[in-house]
Amino acid sequence: MTESAVAAKPLHLVRSAFAGLGPHFFSALAPAPLPAPYWVGRSPALARDLELEPDWFASDDALQAFSGNTLLPGSAPLASVYSGHQFGVWAGQLGDGRALLLGDTASGLEVQLKGSGLTPYSRMADGRAVLRSSIREFLVSEAMHALDIPTTRALCVTGSDLPVRRETLETAAVVTRVAPSFIRFGHFEHFSYRGQQDALQALTDFVIRRFYPDCQSAPKPAAALLQAVTERTARLVAQWQAVGFMHGVMNTDNMSILGLTLDYGPFQFMDGFDPGHICNHSDSGGRYAFDQQPAIAHWNLCALAQALLPLIEDREQAVAALDRFADTYTQALAERLATKLGFARATPEVSALADDWLALLAGERTDYTVAWRRLARQAAGRSGEPLRDLFIDRAACDAWLLRFQELLAHNPQAHSPDLMLKTNPAIVLRKHLAEQAIEQARRKNFGPLAELQAALEHPYDEPAAHPEWAGIAPDWAAHIQISCSS
Repeated sequence: MTESAVAAKPLHLVRSAFAGLGPHFFSALAPAPLPAPYWVGRSPALARDLELEPDWFASDDALQAFSGNTLLPGSAPLASVYSGHQFGVWAGQLGDGRALLLGDTASGLEVQLKGSGLTPYSRMADGRAVLRSSIREFLVSEAMHALDIPTTRALCVTGSDLPVRRETLETAAVVTRVAPSFIRFGHFEHFSYRGQQDALQALTDFVIRRFYPDCQSAPKPAAALLQAVTERTARLVAQWQAVGFMHGVMNTDNMSILGLTLDYGPFQFMDGFDPGHICNHSDSGGRYAFDQQPAIAHWNLCALAQALLPLIEDREQAVAALDRFADTYTQALAERLATKLGFARATPEVSALADDWLALLAGERTDYTVAWRRLARQAAGRSGEPLRDLFIDRAACDAWLLRFQELLAHNPQAHSPDLMLKTNPAIVLRKHLAEQAIEQARRKNFGPLAELQAALEHPYDEPAAHPEWAGIAPDWAAHIQISCSS
């Protein structure tokens, strides 16, 4: 270790504000050591946001701390308890089965290790995460942040040769996650279903005071909270749909009370556009298919409303709060699609054009990201592969493009090709890109992962060194199966 690294100040934490809720909410325990850890990936962008000293972040001290082998100064690790509905079925008590909240940063962000060993809530699991899933979560967390989609963040991944059994024998890894809060719908369900109204009230008061202060002055703060969470969740899912993102396992224990994308497992970005696509191989019934995500989000919000009902006391108020979902989602999606077409406002004409464009893509299972990006490049007058070459029925594509041009001609000042380029990414974390990085990482070659990470941090720039990353997925990608263990 260099002298500068020795002298560098480590990340200092304070006891998490969540811990102040009391022992009913968590179990205090230390992480399990990870033998012989090594760096897999680090996010310089998040490190800068956290004001980490670069020398320390590159040091063995940081490696050991983010592997769970030593504690950061001020750490008071805990695993929180929650419950939830999984695949629409009440699962009872769950909790942080492989995650530990270490504490809060000076700015109030929670720092959490995922894959740090057994907790009282691990049930039949081993408390570990594997390299494959950890790399996927690390990459997509930072990729979603770069796309300006609300998400938890990932500071780093450390690995070990410690064997971990999944469908096959894999190796262990730990992801360091960062978020304003990891509180889920399931936290509220847990105390409500157990009849612990005092704890439910304390949790609700904490969330309102810390994250939704405008709700404090409402006649029924819990009802105001439900409405605010409903609106945030609706806007989040609209962003997912606009970019072609599928979460894959939208259980209530995987839904953030802050409207963040939480718990990346069998996620996927759309290749060929199929509204009914099921990204999770474990989801045999298609509950979490792409086109079902808005309805499932609303279902989960209904579960949250049921949990909060002892505090709201008036079912009609709860229903009124939930009723905000449809309008909020519809408007948010219309606005997102309008910007992808280069319009700042979602007029009826623009929305109709967007709907027909999606229908055109769905009809031929056209590559979602590539089609939008080529449309943006064509509108901006940039050279490249022709948009119409993506379609078998070129006449249908030409007919739609004619309507697009006619709309532009009527009000050219309302349209911005630059807006299209800034809202239609050139690169997203497709499953085959993640798979390629994972395969190299298994060989201890982490360079490709770092290159991919750097490209994903600038999704609206063409990946000049790897233009294929912005291209159509190869045929073999269709055979990649992603399940709840991913």
